[in-house]
Amino acid sequence: MPLLLRLVPGATSQPEALARRRLVTGLTIIVVSSLLQTVPNALRAQSLLPVLVRSSWSLLDMLVLTVALSSIYDWNQRRRATNATTLVSALFVAAAISTAFVATYSLVLMKAYPFLRGEGPPRTMAFTMTFGLLVGMLHAGIWALAFVFPYVAEDARLRAMEADKLRIEAEQLKSAAELARLRSQLEPHFLLNTLNAIAGLVTEDPREARRLIACLGDLLRDSLSDADELQPLEDEVAWLRRYAQILESRHAGTLCFNWEIEPAVKRVLVPRLLLQPLVENAVKHGALRRRGGGIVTVRAAMGEARRLICTVEDNGPGLPDAEPRQGAFGLRSVRRRLELKFPDAQLRMESSESGTRSIVDLPGGSTSIEKELS
Repeated sequence: MPLLLRLVPGATSQPEALARRRLVTGLTIIVVSSLLQTVPNALRAQSLLPVLVRSSWSLLDMLVLTVALSSIYDWNQRRRATNATTLVSALFVAAAISTAFVATYSLVLMKAYPFLRGEGPPRTMAFTMTFGLLVGMLHAGIWALAFVFPYVAEDARLRAMEADKLRIEAEQLKSAAELARLRSQLEPHFLLNTLNAIAGLVTEDPREARRLIACLGDLLRDSLSDADELQPLEDEVAWLRRYAQILESRHAGTLCFNWEIEPAVKRVLVPRLLLQPLVENAVKHGALRRRGGGIVTVRAAMGEARRLICTVEDNGPGLPDAEPRQGAFGLRSVRRRLELKFPDAQLRMESSESGTRSIVDLPGGSTSIEKELS
């Protein structure tokens, strides 16, 4: 790393490009502050030569002070010194160096070159020491503004970004763990209910029972695979159709399904097994309670603002409350999975004497094609 970068505190622990930007910024502040100190004297002076010499000497003082203070700062950082120790050592070094420069200028250069004295009474040793201390504090403040403040501000920004990144990763891990737990609860729940649906056919129609067991094997292969949590809606619907075949066969003559799926929404990504609990509820608590035959209708369409609207509707007798069986695992799992995966998604229940409707409203902008490209 170039020698000039030693002026920058903490330069060795940062990318060289960033250290160079901090060096340019710091030197610009130092030069500008030195010029601002020179302007009042230049306007009052009859000759500019003494002003230029004093300004050059002051600028040299600031450069030497910058190297010393940056080195002291880095040394304290490596030692893990406290902020108080770093501050006291920096002020002591600034006072010592600036007092030495002021004393050299007042007691040596002014005597060797009388034209540098300018107007005013001769300077005493006490005045020289006091003035040197004040100049040291001033230059230390300029150094802190030029180099330490940007370093601390950048470090704080990076720490905040890292903390946000860690927080987001922790939330993602927590959400993934809860999603996995919900899915691990849902799959045995679905398996038990499906086996119960098949059990009645074992003695009534063994051939049909064997066919449905094979169909169940296909369902289990898809539902228990280690695929992503999200899948295209058309895969979800294909899975539901096989599930519906088992239910229709088990309740032959008393249950049928209607499917109204718009082609535009087939590639939209949805959580796996999202609609299965809603279909199960529509069958068990709705359609099978309708005398003369129950109907379950599954719809999917693109709503306003590119939002996917999935509806599972039955023609059952309806429920007394708009939110049936609040403690049911199926509805609770659907709500929680939506909250974890799509915070702005909604699950609404509408119930009347003509039936019950479950409506899932979630963002429809993410598709399987976009997922493959990303």
